[in-house]
Amino acid sequence: MIEELLPESVVAVEALRDDPLWDTPLHPEEEVLVARAVAKRRREFAAVRGCARRAMEKLGIPPRPVVSGERGAPQWPAGIVGSMTHCDGYCAAALVRATDLVSLGIDAEPHGPLPDGVGATVFLPAETARLARLAEQRPAVHWDRILFSAKESVYKAWFPLTREWLDFSEADITLCPSPDGAAHGTLHAELLVPGPLVGGRRLQVLDGRWAARDALVTTTVVIPHSA
Repeated sequence: MIEELLPESVVAVEALRDDPLWDTPLHPEEEVLVARAVAKRRREFAAVRGCARRAMEKLGIPPRPVVSGERGAPQWPAGIVGSMTHCDGYCAAALVRATDLVSLGIDAEPHGPLPDGVGATVFLPAETARLARLAEQRPAVHWDRILFSAKESVYKAWFPLTREWLDFSEADITLCPSPDGAAHGTLHAELLVPGPLVGGRRLQVLDGRWAARDALVTTTVVIPHSA
């Protein structure tokens, strides 16, 4: 599902709960990071790294440990950019050569309503108004969850370029549904703080895609060199 939302240059690997990748052995460097974690957290941690190592193989790179750096961001081999995500019963990793994309972010969430009170703390008033209009048009879609996921993808694409925190309130995101009525579409994020420099030009808008299918929401944001 993630792969459908990404350019052809990106290698994406996904795993559902019954996939053998959920039993991926951890490298010692990774084991240290989850030494005190509960079993569920350990399996998710291992599975998403199994996806990442398989993606490395598909890119022709020897698979290696994926450790966490600043603010928990994954550390990729030189010349590679990527992103990982996991939620209950699903995980995915997406990798691409840095010569093809500047950065990318992916996120997955269960396709259900956000817990009470979350939207009020993370959505801008303009976003909340747009969500209400979308809910009137297509009430079967949990637009609040898609928007939350989109904010996560925006941050994951932003952070490797800036090494700075991006608050939920610092990106105004518009979800654009597909005109064919299917539960997929595009997203448009306007940064409300100075954006990263890409090719000598400050980038203030990030674009991506979203889909809601099989009880899952997925979102992606990619930053091309020509952005």
